[in-house]
Amino acid sequence: MPRERLVSPELISKDEEKFNRTLRPPTFDEYVGQKQVVEKLSIALQAALKRGEALEHILFFGPPGLGKTTLAHIIAHAMGSKITVTSGPALERTGDLMGILTNLGEKDVLFIDEIHRLPANIEEFLYPAMEDFKVDFVVDKGMFAKTINVPLKKFTLAGATTRAGSLSAPLRNRFGLFYHLDFYNTAELKEIVLRSARILQARITPEAAGEVARRARGTPRIANRLLRRVRDYADVKSAGEISVRTALAALELEGVDERGLDALDRSFLSTIIELYRGGPVGVEALSATLNEETETLVDMVEPFLLQQGFISRTKSGRRANEPAYRHLRLPLPPNVTPVLPALSEPS
Repeated sequence: MPRERLVSPELISKDEEKFNRTLRPPTFDEYVGQKQVVEKLSIALQAALKRGEALEHILFFGPPGLGKTTLAHIIAHAMGSKITVTSGPALERTGDLMGILTNLGEKDVLFIDEIHRLPANIEEFLYPAMEDFKVDFVVDKGMFAKTINVPLKKFTLAGATTRAGSLSAPLRNRFGLFYHLDFYNTAELKEIVLRSARILQARITPEAAGEVARRARGTPRIANRLLRRVRDYADVKSAGEISVRTALAALELEGVDERGLDALDRSFLSTIIELYRGGPVGVEALSATLNEETETLVDMVEPFLLQQGFISRTKSGRRANEPAYRHLRLPLPPNVTPVLPALSEPS
């Protein structure tokens, strides 16, 4: 089972899901970041409202923790309709989906997270629902089998995925709107931290909020998680006042450094550099050395290190780049070619 990491973009508990719900902005006016997506989505929504129609089916794709679920809730709020939330792995039988679809009202929103993980039978059942707003339901078996045509209200399917390439072409082609969510910059994350702090009634200085934002790896979910830990530390150690000094002490205690790397990230880099002389080294060897599952390293550790330029993937394995040596304050060996410094924040 993968370890729960403070800097993981995935949800780490049901409690965190409830906590995030209290911080979710209800309207586009309060939503921070993703300006192009918000502008295009606002125009599509206003046009649909003007015509009195349901919004086209919409697909959000991008890394986890960037606000795909939040945007689906904002759409439902703007349409004045209800939202039903489920996920691809949760839909196993057509009967489950049938019950959801028949209970949807006019212009309601059905949000399916991890839509790339829908079973094939559920996906095929969705096609007529998305295209013609009807489903064909088979009752009985053999010679007594009958197909019942069930009409549906015109609804909006909002799908979210971290792997758009894993969607089948027939399903992808039934969406009318496609929006890619990208990582946030530090200024946007700072604004999110300050907004969340106001909701939580936490006293934080703008400078302290900037320190939290800088370590959030471009992801609002991580920013709010770090704020929660910093708030707890401040309540115990400094009477609730979150100054820069308090924030830095709390983040140091949690093991999150100035670039947003935690102990596992640093162990990953130092293992490549010190045990494998900078690489290349296979991920299976790293997995055995670190005593971590290969999937954890590939899915949860490498993406951010690759994006920041700390490592490279080659045919021979993983190799540490100059920024990794610089970050760990290790001497650069002669076989490592200096490269441009990694970006201090995601674009």
